[in-house]
Amino acid sequence: MEKKQKIIVIVDDNNSNLIASKEILKSQYVVYPVLSAVKMFDLLEHITPDMILLDVEMPEINGFEAAYKLKDSEKFKNIPIVFLSGESDPARELEGLNIGALDFFHKPFIAGLLLKRLEIIFSLLEK
Repeated sequence: MEKKQKIIVIVDDNNSNLIASKEILKSQYVVYPVLSAVKMFDLLEHITPDMILLDVEMPEINGFEAAYKLKDSEKFKNIPIVFLSGESDPARELEGLNIGALDFFHKPFIAGLLLKRLEIIFSLLEK
């Protein structure tokens, strides 16, 4: 029996980052790139992803605000979140993990490392 591809939503206000991320992930996942948290919430009305990769620094609604909104929603609270950031700030990482994120990935991504980390996270979630 063939395994169903997992669905990942990537939220980043930088279109170049979205394109690069989708290129890395599309061989193993169904990928929905969106440019804002507002658009992510619109998309979530139509699909339920297996994971959300959520940029921290975005206009309108930043990643942390979006994560709080997801975790406060009965409908969305169980969707795993991984934060994305171009900065390395341990205090911000701890804040993101305290909100309920599973991990914190740093941009730019190394393709093999990103794929392996997602594989490990999904395998742990399935146990």
